[in-house]
Amino acid sequence: MMKSISTSKAPKAVGPYSQAVTANGFLFTSGQIPLDPVSGEVLKGSISQQTELALKNLKAVIEAAGSSLSKTLKVTLYITDMNRFAEVNEVYARFFTGEILPARSCVQVSALPKGVDVEVDAIALL
Repeated sequence: MMKSISTSKAPKAVGPYSQAVTANGFLFTSGQIPLDPVSGEVLKGSISQQTELALKNLKAVIEAAGSSLSKTLKVTLYITDMNRFAEVNEVYARFFTGEILPARSCVQVSALPKGVDVEVDAIALL
């Protein structure tokens, strides 16, 4: 059985998609970018600041489903400049701690929605 997840603590879906979907004990999130969940405005700060907000939004979606970052299995980071990876990784390391860390991919892309520099999605256990 599938269920759509939605929370006001993360940016609203702006198209025909869910913030996340659960199925068979798993949670699949949509990509989160550095959008303020209240105003809907893009954070135009540094890539570190953008990463922090994108990960806070991801955390809010995961927690709205009744899960947590510690139950995250896989994370995918999308960044527009691989030369900024160390900055992204430094912020990421503050969110994901513990004995078992999620598997992760990081890919450089030519552009992201609303001109942001980072987007993140995840798969987690419920």
